[in-house]
Amino acid sequence: MAGGRIVVGVDGSEPSLKALKWAAAQAALTGGSLQALISWEYPASWATLMPGVPPEFDPERLAKQILDESLDKALDPRVAAATTRTVVGGNAPQALLDAARGASLLVVGDRGYSGFKAAVLGSVSSHVTQHSPCPVVVVRGA
Repeated sequence: MAGGRIVVGVDGSEPSLKALKWAAAQAALTGGSLQALISWEYPASWATLMPGVPPEFDPERLAKQILDESLDKALDPRVAAATTRTVVGGNAPQALLDAARGASLLVVGDRGYSGFKAAVLGSVSSHVTQHSPCPVVVVRGA
């Protein structure tokens, strides 16, 4: 596509939904394609943190569900259907940086579901702005 590939990080938070809408609008303006990415990982102390979690709990399936619901909520159905959906097991900043290789733009919200409320940028947005192989847009919330 003439506008290239735009990668957007999604975690279901309001800032990530704003980033998703912005990225979709940019893709429409430039004729680019849109790739929405969510990542998941087990905490280092998974067994001790969540001893009552049933064995059938599937964090990858939950991440896919969050991604699907986010696209359905934030985008026009035709745009959502045309969006490449990527679910990656692993660290969110690294997953976004890997996906950004060869992309024309990486888009993230200013914060997601992790991090400190008082920070100006979340840990993921701060990390990708420093290490991305392509330009980055951080969509700020209200």
